[in-house]
Amino acid sequence: MTENIKLYNTLTRKKEAFVPVKKGHVGIYSCGPTVYWYQHIGNLRTAVNNDLIKRLFLYNGYKVNHVMNVTDVGHLTSDADTGEDKVERAAAKEGKTAKEISNFYFSAFKEDLKKMNVLPPNFWTKATEHIKEMIDLIKLLEKKGFTYKTSDGIYFDTSKFKNYGKLANLKKEGLKAGKRIAVGEKKHSTDFALWKFSENPGERQQEWNSPWGIGFPGWHIECSVMATKYIGEQIDIHTGGQEHIPVHHTNEIAQSEAGFGKKPWVKYWIHFAWLLFQGEKISKSSGSTYLLSDLEKEDYNPVALRYLYLTTSYNKPLNFSFDILDYAAKSYSRLKNIILELKLKAGEHKKNKNNIELAKKQFLEIINDDFNFPRGISYLWDIVRDNRLNYAEKYELALDFDKVFGLELDKSEKIEITEEVKELLEERKKARKNGNWKYADEIRNKINKLGYVIEDTERGTVVRKL
Repeated sequence: MTENIKLYNTLTRKKEAFVPVKKGHVGIYSCGPTVYWYQHIGNLRTAVNNDLIKRLFLYNGYKVNHVMNVTDVGHLTSDADTGEDKVERAAAKEGKTAKEISNFYFSAFKEDLKKMNVLPPNFWTKATEHIKEMIDLIKLLEKKGFTYKTSDGIYFDTSKFKNYGKLANLKKEGLKAGKRIAVGEKKHSTDFALWKFSENPGERQQEWNSPWGIGFPGWHIECSVMATKYIGEQIDIHTGGQEHIPVHHTNEIAQSEAGFGKKPWVKYWIHFAWLLFQGEKISKSSGSTYLLSDLEKEDYNPVALRYLYLTTSYNKPLNFSFDILDYAAKSYSRLKNIILELKLKAGEHKKNKNNIELAKKQFLEIINDDFNFPRGISYLWDIVRDNRLNYAEKYELALDFDKVFGLELDKSEKIEITEEVKELLEERKKARKNGNWKYADEIRNKINKLGYVIEDTERGTVVRKL
């Protein structure tokens, strides 16, 4: 196990050496989906980044405990703790129960992750299954004097928490009412709901009894409870999108450190930059949303989208376009074809252990420097093109690196050959048998123009897509 992983910590705003809470172990909590609709390709970029970080720690020999929440209640349409519950609203719109909505879209999300070769977390944790623990934490905060009651819920008093806003570098005195968040009955603009009362008890599909009245939990409380329950009172790494910094993650820190008393509650905060389309964040509200199913309809391999995500650093915005996706898909296809060629010829060579170990060491140095996967992919291309390495060495290294990349380089793509190409292959076979090599080469060129490449090996003719 290596001890030289460095990462950029949003909390300290600098790159730091990773030191785990428990040696050899890493607990990672990732903000997961709110399951009221399909997750778009911007959400999937976050999911892939979570997966890459998890794979990196596994590759480095750590035992990883990865927890991802599923928000199936409490996420309102406004950061001001107002508006409709997103799951309840979707249920009313589709004429289904809230549970049916959340189960359907959660299943769709998991299917997308499977298609993109994302490893599942150790624990999927649903908000609705942890109501008791949330109530217990709110009671603890109440006992410590951090809460107050309004007509619509129980709120966290941010003025009682000394370093509120440290993650986002917020200055509370500068947050005027009506600017970021309307005050209403709240004492301060930054105060947030821990428990919301049902306006008309009995009308909501998802509501529970509590010491304060019938209602449902606030959005932020779920993550504090579930991260702590499944990882411990101090978390190694907490991940999420950059949009969570000023509100959701800031509030998680306040309620967790106030309640549990562990400071810092999270040692390292990692935030992912947005996927953009025409310079704007991809989101449902913007109307620029693409789903994985939309790309599949255009015959894109979901793992080619994963390859695209690997080409840009996790904390840098990535502008999505179909031209860029086309380029990534072609690069990914070329890489797969090269790996297939290496596989076919690897048995002809003996591996030099020193060559392999030196390359692995260099790879670790690259990716362990703040998850530099773009440079890692570039290094993989250097390896497969390096004439100083033989086929066996290249093949072993490619599959080893792919433990991190998750590009399924060990799986050959199923090639669908058209009838026209099949006829040309048969004609070429006859030409070669008769020694008509010039005509065989002409047929090869015709096949190339149709988007295929052929290679004659000891095992027969191999057909691959260009």
